[in-house]
Amino acid sequence: MPTATARSSVNWASRVSEATLLTLPPAARSALFDELPRAADLSAALQTIERARQELLGDGLLTVNHVLWPAPADAAEVIDLQRIWSSRPAEYPVAGRKRKTLTPWTRQLLLSGEIFLGEGQAALEQVFDDNRLILSMGLQSVMNVPLVRSGTCFATFNVLGTRAQWSALEKQQIELLAALALPWVAGHVAA
Repeated sequence: MPTATARSSVNWASRVSEATLLTLPPAARSALFDELPRAADLSAALQTIERARQELLGDGLLTVNHVLWPAPADAAEVIDLQRIWSSRPAEYPVAGRKRKTLTPWTRQLLLSGEIFLGEGQAALEQVFDDNRLILSMGLQSVMNVPLVRSGTCFATFNVLGTRAQWSALEKQQIELLAALALPWVAGHVAA
């Protein structure tokens, strides 16, 4: 059954268990803890995180979007998202933009800073205008993690997978990857 649920992104470390860290495959551990700290820039960092994502979750899609808040942000009726990184740039090019109106998805992810979990074809069709492209790529589930600074969602870390439902371990792994991406994305959008 398709589901769309919310989880807070606050205090991710308390939800990522030690077992998650200890059971990372050697290639993912090496990428995240040896290579990632030495990445030269956002692109190199996210390429490293993408290699770990593939090792952990298999085929899929990783994108990162910068949230472009209108002024004043609390009066937002329309919010623009600018893609700043994509693991599949042919289908989802960097610099691509999406204009989002206020929906349950934007309120949950962007305004409330809560993780969005969409599982199954119906959940993707309900939330994403580009659901036909997503489904044509064999993708059936999404986890959007808000990247939050000073209480405001400034970017989203978006993982789509070929399975219809994420396991509890996979959800923790995605949260870990998002947390590791956060300082790189924050540095990029602040520049």
